[in-house]
Amino acid sequence: MKKGVYSILKARFLVNEDATKNWRFIVFVIVLAILMIANTHNFEQKVFRITELTSEVKELRSEFVDKRSELMKLKMESTVSEKMKERKIFPSQVPPKKIKVKKPIEKTFFQKLWQ
Repeated sequence: MKKGVYSILKARFLVNEDATKNWRFIVFVIVLAILMIANTHNFEQKVFRITELTSEVKELRSEFVDKRSELMKLKMESTVSEKMKERKIFPSQVPPKKIKVKKPIEKTFFQKLWQ
């Protein structure tokens, strides 16, 4: 037991005749660790980007609601009539009349000929 721990501390497993197997395994573990670190870093960047975009969407949605309510207020008849009074344009006292357009009757060739 004491000899095994002592050989590990002296790193004899790295200089033995079958050390290439050990080195390959160590390099493999190091490459896996680097890949895991890179993957975690990439994941964290995406999480920060998602958080940033979510807050931007909330801000834009609130701005949209504000602009929509402002537009509704501007489209109201009372607001439009107030703006027109400034230009001395007043609402008509005569109600509008509906105009009906009748579809012309298609005449046949002989009817067109006798006209």
